[in-house]
Amino acid sequence: MTKKQKKALKRIIIVLICFAILVPLDKTGVLSPFPWYAVAVLFLVPYLIIGYDVIIKSAKNIKNGQVFDENFLMMIATFAAFGMQEYSEALAVMLFYQVGELFESYAVGKSRKSISDMMSIAPEYANLEKDGDVEEVDPEDVKVGDIIVIRPGERIPLDGTVLSGESFLDTAALTGESVPRRAAVGDAVISGCLNGEGTLRVKVQKAYEDSTVARILDLVENASNKKARLENFITRFAKYYTPVVTIGAAVLALIPPLLFGGGWADWIGRACVFLIVSCPCALVISVPLGFFAGIGASSKIGVLVKGSNYLEALGKVRVIVFDKTGTLTKGEFEVSKVNASEGISGNQLLELAAYGEANSTHPIAQSVLRAYEKRLNESLDRSRLSEVQEIAGHGIRALLDGKVLLVGNEKLLSREGVDINCGHDNISPDSTKGDTATSVNDNQGGTRVLVSYDGAYQGSILISDTMKNGVSEAMSGMKRAGVRETVMLTGDRKESAEYISQASGVDRYFAELLPQDKVAKVEKLLSQDTVAFVGDGINDAPVLMRADVGIAMGSLGSDAAIEAADIVLMDDDIRKIPAVISIAKRTLRIVKENIVFALTVKILILVLGALGLAGMWAAVFADVGVAVIAILNSMRALNYTGADIYP
Repeated sequence: MTKKQKKALKRIIIVLICFAILVPLDKTGVLSPFPWYAVAVLFLVPYLIIGYDVIIKSAKNIKNGQVFDENFLMMIATFAAFGMQEYSEALAVMLFYQVGELFESYAVGKSRKSISDMMSIAPEYANLEKDGDVEEVDPEDVKVGDIIVIRPGERIPLDGTVLSGESFLDTAALTGESVPRRAAVGDAVISGCLNGEGTLRVKVQKAYEDSTVARILDLVENASNKKARLENFITRFAKYYTPVVTIGAAVLALIPPLLFGGGWADWIGRACVFLIVSCPCALVISVPLGFFAGIGASSKIGVLVKGSNYLEALGKVRVIVFDKTGTLTKGEFEVSKVNASEGISGNQLLELAAYGEANSTHPIAQSVLRAYEKRLNESLDRSRLSEVQEIAGHGIRALLDGKVLLVGNEKLLSREGVDINCGHDNISPDSTKGDTATSVNDNQGGTRVLVSYDGAYQGSILISDTMKNGVSEAMSGMKRAGVRETVMLTGDRKESAEYISQASGVDRYFAELLPQDKVAKVEKLLSQDTVAFVGDGINDAPVLMRADVGIAMGSLGSDAAIEAADIVLMDDDIRKIPAVISIAKRTLRIVKENIVFALTVKILILVLGALGLAGMWAAVFADVGVAVIAILNSMRALNYTGADIYP
């Protein structure tokens, strides 16, 4: 609880004690023998203790031309109650109004905390290594290429690459992920993470203003500026609603006694009820608070929503479109299967392929070399190789121990007279018609590398762009979250796209697309439904901006994609998309519940008050009571994680 809240709580407790003493005395007639002004002073003291700030705010607002707000309504209503010698009612109205204000302040603070927790990722200093010494400097003074030292327990101040040291990093503030991540030499580390027990020397790759932590802080600070349509509606509604009901209260107090006669006190009392009930606190507080709680709940699971308007739009999304590489797949080639012919082991086949690819920088060649080193845990003896020749569109021809080694596609082996049908690795001719160097396209969503040695076919190795963990789980979760259709767009070949589509559970896919083709496909989908697009690359930025909601991968995604997106997944886990959709839907439902509930109760008490059937206490409930209930309802969004969509 803040100092301001503690001070308000002390005032409330003091006045509550006074209220508990004075009201029974007043209602039981104990104060009747005293003159009215003495009784007025007894109630005026606690009234001023609890309400002086409301009166001051109202006076300042009137001076600045902002007359019609809740402070003005409370001041006028309680002044009128004092004028009618309804002292206990006047004190009750102001006391419970302040109770509602304190409750609101606490609720907003709590919902803001989950977002402001992200602000704690801001580094206060960086340990700059210079001429053998380490000096504490402002992170903004560190340049790209400088060496910084991160000691145990310190936050990483800038993005960079580990030069020496090993540690585990706590990424919870960024990603919502509680499991620490290992960082070793050569690994990229991002600012905002908390270092574990090891000391790291890091070479800075980005200036502070371009670093991950700076971008996140900028997004968080600007999130509250982008209001949802429901919020804007309530703001506009309150702007016209408050003056209308104030004028209505004045009419209610003056016109009936003038036209029909009767007691002025009675009609002024009804007007006071009208004023108190008309205070739009429940709407003005609970609607933004509901969205703020939804954004806070999203940040708790590592999803950064740039504004409540995007959370509102996400709650209405019916179609989600995915980029393939880097979004559904890792974008990293790996050996997924080794199909050796009879008479040769899988490790021997992998060794032959590794020698053939030893001098190639092609990603597929590198994946073969990585698999060889991982499986056999030994390095290649390149002296065994000679006459290495790369044949464009075919593959590699070389001599290994003086014998011909071929690593490539069917065209290469056919040209050299090698019969691949004599092997037993079940390769159909239809699946070997690729035209990329050192590879052929595979009908199982990968790329086959064929190997021949000394004129005999040895087998094939399947290279695949592996699917990310949890993709199929995420797709089923999206259906449970209310998404009607999932679509995949990719520039990759149809065979690979079809395989990933089937393996992931995507409803439809479009392959061999250029960036402008992706935009065209999204445009067509947009004409039919509310669409979200999920991507990670620079070429995804145009589509991210065009979709109703753009979702970017924040951990590995490009700067352009993150900048263009409306929502950022801080750890690239797409299983969080259905979770945040569920959060958005629940937030919208809560906000609408608050609007309907508040308006229904207020209209009912307004009518009853105008008819003289509802008094000050009913008005207090219609104002403070409804506001507290609406705030409590909004707070439900803060503690929801969307985890229930994964049974």
